[in-house]
Order: sequence, then structure tokens, then C-alpha cells
Amino acid sequence: MAPPATRELREMARGRYKLVTLRTNCRNQAHGVVAKMGTAMPMSDLFGAHGTAFLDELPLPAGFAARLRSLRAVMDELNRQVAVLDKEIAVRLADDVGYQAIQKIGGIGPVLAAVFVAEIGDVIRFPDPKHLCSWAGLTPRHHESDVKVHRGHLTKQGSKLLRWAAVEAVQRAPENTPMRVHRDRIEARRGVEARSIAKAAAARKLLTLVYYGLRDGEVRCLARKESG
Repeated sequence: MAPPATRELREMARGRYKLVTLRTNCRNQAHGVVAKMGTAMPMSDLFGAHGTAFLDELPLPAGFAARLRSLRAVMDELNRQVAVLDKEIAVRLADDVGYQAIQKIGGIGPVLAAVFVAEIGDVIRFPDPKHLCSWAGLTPRHHESDVKVHRGHLTKQGSKLLRWAAVEAVQRAPENTPMRVHRDRIEARRGVEARSIAKAAAARKLLTLVYYGLRDGEVRCLARKESG
């Protein structure tokens, strides 16, 4: 069992993830309300500054307008609660060297870094990055007979949130970062149909860097590249 401080951090990180999931669900419902009226939306972000002004002036029948108001009110409250958790998590991790180090990895910001720290806990409980990747469910199933070895789908064991964070970071990684280059190389070699395979391979590479970042307080391969 993880120490109390780690369990508390996990509770906050997981709670934040659930709140964001609820907010996304509300956004999708709001888009559905507008779509039912056959209204063309002139912007992609219905909840940015321009989208908010658009919704404020949108003429809707009373029933549709009431539902949209309730959804927007729920989203406003969810935004406040997410901000509260963000502030508390930032305070808890202000002096965490590993937390700061892994944010230098392309695609990892404060939110995903907090998920990695919370879900992994004490990283030295894993003897090497391969064990961490296996625990995260990012390694393929291994089937072996006398004459043949077959690798199947990912095991998807362990922390679902950790696995999500690794894949999410890969998808956010800017061009020319190690994970993006690795993912693009696999896609180029195996074709677009292997996109999920490429993302999983890049997620394992990213989680390897996270392992060393949390263990050593720096990601040395990135430090060497910067100094060179």
C-alpha cells in the first residue's frame, strides 16, 4: 500500500480526471442541443470567448434554452472545482524534483506530470523501466510455443489513468521530440493502420524517460541534447 501522502495525491489526480470527464460530457451535450436546432456554429470552440458570446445571443425555444443554461452552469462549477484541485496539487508538488524534471519531456505539462507522480508513487519499487511499462499495461501479450512466438494486444493491466496519461502525452508531443519522432518513424514504416501500435511504442519510450526523470531528478538524455 502506498504512503498516505501518495494516496491523497492519487485521490486528487483521479478526482480531477473524473471532473474533466464530466465537463467533456456536458460540452458534448451542449453541442448536441445546438445541433438539434440545425444551427451552424461559426467557431470550433463553443466555449471560448467567441463561443460564449455566440451562445449568449443564440435564440432557442424555452426548453432548449433551459437545458443549455443548466449545462453551462454545471460546467462553470466543474471549472471552479478543477481549478481548486489544480492549486492544491501544485502546492503538494512544488518541491518535487521529479515532477519538475519530467515536464521537460515533450508533451508533458503540469497536469500529466502530476498524474505520473501520483500513479507511479515511489518509482524505485520498479527495478527498471520495463517493469514500469509492464505494470502500466503498455506491453503486448506474449504467446510462445515450441516453434513460434506471437505478440498480441496490449495487456492493459495496472493503472488505467497512467496508461491514458502516457498515450495522451505522446499525442501532445511537439514535432522533433523523441516520442513524436519515434511514433512517426513506426507509422512511416508500418503504415497508417499501425497508428495504435506506434502510439503504444512511443508511450513506452516516454514512460522510460519518466522513470529516469522520477528516479534521478533529471532526464539525462534531454540534458545532454540541450548542452550540446
